[in-house]
Amino acid sequence: MTNKLNLIHMRTSLLGIFIVLLVSSTLFGAQKGKNFEIKSPDNKISVHLEIGDKMLWSVQHEGQQIIAPSALSMQLEGGEVLGDHAKVTGSIAEKADQVISAFNYKKKNIADQYNQLTVHCKGDYSVVFRAYNDGVAYRFVSTKNTDIIVKNEEANFNFTADHKAFIPYMWDYRAGQKFNHSFEALYKEINLSNFASDSMAFLPLLVDLGSNKKVVILEADLEDYPGMYLNINSTKKGLMGVYAPYPLEARVEGSNLIPTRRADYIAKCAGSRNFPWRAIVISTQDKDLLNNDMVQKLAAPSRISDTSWIKPGLASWDWWSNWNISHVDFRAGYNTPTYKYYIDFAAANKLPYVVMDAGWSNGNDILKVTADVDIQELTNYARQKGVDIILWALWNTVTEQMDQAFPKYSKMGVKGFKIDFVDRDDQVAVASLYEIARKAADYHLLVDYHGAFKPTGLQRTYPNVIGFEGVKGLENYKWATEDQPRYTVSIPFIRMMAGPMDYTPGAMRNTNKTNYRPVGAMPFSQGTRCNQMAMFVVYEAPFQMMADNPTTYMKEQECTDFIARIPTTTDETFALDGKVGEYAALARKKGETWFVGAMSNWTPREMTLDLSFLGTGSYQATVFKDGINADCDATDYKKEVMNVSSADKVKVQLAPGGGWVARIEKLK
Repeated sequence: MTNKLNLIHMRTSLLGIFIVLLVSSTLFGAQKGKNFEIKSPDNKISVHLEIGDKMLWSVQHEGQQIIAPSALSMQLEGGEVLGDHAKVTGSIAEKADQVISAFNYKKKNIADQYNQLTVHCKGDYSVVFRAYNDGVAYRFVSTKNTDIIVKNEEANFNFTADHKAFIPYMWDYRAGQKFNHSFEALYKEINLSNFASDSMAFLPLLVDLGSNKKVVILEADLEDYPGMYLNINSTKKGLMGVYAPYPLEARVEGSNLIPTRRADYIAKCAGSRNFPWRAIVISTQDKDLLNNDMVQKLAAPSRISDTSWIKPGLASWDWWSNWNISHVDFRAGYNTPTYKYYIDFAAANKLPYVVMDAGWSNGNDILKVTADVDIQELTNYARQKGVDIILWALWNTVTEQMDQAFPKYSKMGVKGFKIDFVDRDDQVAVASLYEIARKAADYHLLVDYHGAFKPTGLQRTYPNVIGFEGVKGLENYKWATEDQPRYTVSIPFIRMMAGPMDYTPGAMRNTNKTNYRPVGAMPFSQGTRCNQMAMFVVYEAPFQMMADNPTTYMKEQECTDFIARIPTTTDETFALDGKVGEYAALARKKGETWFVGAMSNWTPREMTLDLSFLGTGSYQATVFKDGINADCDATDYKKEVMNVSSADKVKVQLAPGGGWVARIEKLK
């Protein structure tokens, strides 16, 4: 579905006050020939737009050049190029200062303050720039009367030096097809000039400018348009956008729908539409990246008027632990008794959801249920215990059967679907995820997109989308030996910038670096027990999995009790400390209770956490910290209860791959 929202005439569907004013050149800079300037509200960021043979944008932060002049354009079929040799017909300078009321998010309210410049050009198109205090975004807007075909889009991010970057390459090509992959990769920490010649990077991507300054490249409001990859451009110190060509034919191969023929263009569009935002976030201290709202601010507002039926929460999950429950009198597997056991566990621990992963149905026909599974019996049983069921399904199967499956399973009491193996972000795939979300909402069904590209704001537009994968999650411990602890303290600063992250934490079998080995049926994690527990606070996920099996959690009930009380959405979030790839610490508030999490890579370290965020009053903290022998036995932890206040600074000792987590409750 084409996004036809007019960004120039902002709608008032958001909570708060939105003021649009024509403002003086002291804020925005008047047009000088064909040059424009726009500044952030705090005047620290300035964006320059130069219009000549090419349209060039550049960015300065506190006087430092961040983005050198970089070309942007959009090539249409027939030879027209939006942005090249542009003829300006007018411009509008505006500013906004509003509060967005967030839903299913890491905070209730988002301050949305920016200055905006819209440059109208001959040929029925505009370019819109926004300058925020923490970054810059731009997008093309077309107002043409007829449909258009986009041959390519030119997006460049030219840096001033050969900086180090954290680069997630696409690598695991499905059926050997370049634009089919899982969007899961560790970060290659290399200089831009060493960018691989045989691959491309997916977003988000981080560039380290030195002196603690970082830039993260993002995109937002990606609707009915292919996602943007990045490749090195001709400067060898800049990056350029690359897009999957439009798929013309496809075949089912294994779990995937694989395009077998692609067009020589990237998108077919309505002539009147907004195109996706291209954005950068600029930080002067790494911890600020832990609590950034850029994608949420740029996303299209919610299209679901009644959200009362959409509930976040924790889920018991079967697949990671291979259904390996024990001490029962039935054979564990794809059967009704096994799932009743999961439901009983969820109910006992006040978990709102159970996920039934692959195996409950025929993968290619979700209307055909496995003989030993009775979905109606299970939904009835779960409802009596205050638990809801989410069913796993292949994306290709859902696209073919959702008109029959959604009403059928909604009527039976199923709460939603975990939809897997998308593994593409061409225009067809992106449009499909919007359409699935829309139809699911019609039947009050939740959606968790697994095996999918990173979020770009869909979760705000359709808040029944409560999860995204697009991350190299805990499942990799079933087969891989890579350095996950460094990755797990990189993704909060990079991948999580895009939005919810379905990492699926919660392993109770924990190992140190020496003892770790991949075991598919009874997997371990790398790092300590408290590291896994801290992920429930640090990682943003409105629909958060508890990956291990109920039998194991019941053996570790003390840890389970703590995890089960961690909320998946919060009222406030505060970044406490962090360094990309090294460690991360943040605090989240729900009601009057705070939850604090800290994680480290394989390097043991001591941190000091400033509790001034607590405010007035006295508090009691329930703390789980690495045990004194956690470097040898990663399951070793110590639970403590202590009184704290906002005046306290707490010293935290993290073992290799370690963690620290606390629930801090206000005393009456």
